[in-house]
Amino acid sequence: MAQPRVPGGRGEELDLPCGETKRVRSLDLGLREFDCSCGDTHAVVMDVHPPDRFLPEFLVEVLREAIETTSEDMPEFGTPHLMGIVLEEFPRQVVSADVSDDGEVGTGIIWVTDFDSRRLHEIIVELVVELMEHAVSHAEDDSAVSEFETKMLDFDVSEFVEQYRQQRDLSEDDVYA
Repeated sequence: MAQPRVPGGRGEELDLPCGETKRVRSLDLGLREFDCSCGDTHAVVMDVHPPDRFLPEFLVEVLREAIETTSEDMPEFGTPHLMGIVLEEFPRQVVSADVSDDGEVGTGIIWVTDFDSRRLHEIIVELVVELMEHAVSHAEDDSAVSEFETKMLDFDVSEFVEQYRQQRDLSEDDVYA
């Protein structure tokens, strides 16, 4: 959890899922993961990161059209919603902080996960596929449900993530992945 700022204390600190702490201000907008002193690599996501970091733009548009949000602060489906799904599924592996009051950070919400950026990418794709599968299961068209289920049998999440990251030129060595 985020700790309150102390005057002269250089901002908030996050208590990471691994037990270490990290100063929020050390997480710049371009950072997508970092090597922690615990020995693991943790993914970093900020609300200003576009959801197409994880999903193709056409799918983001479909999700925006299909999903009604109830938040006035976030009127359209985006990265905060994706991270909300991850947080719901993995509450002990994700920490977040609302840093919107800290003008030096440049973002409103920061999430740090117990997984690296590639594994987080896979988790987001898996959860979106589950969400889509649930939505299709409510369709009154049995052939559409059957077709979706058949296509999902051939869908390889790891391969999709690999190809998507290559297409976007996001290598594992790149901190912007």
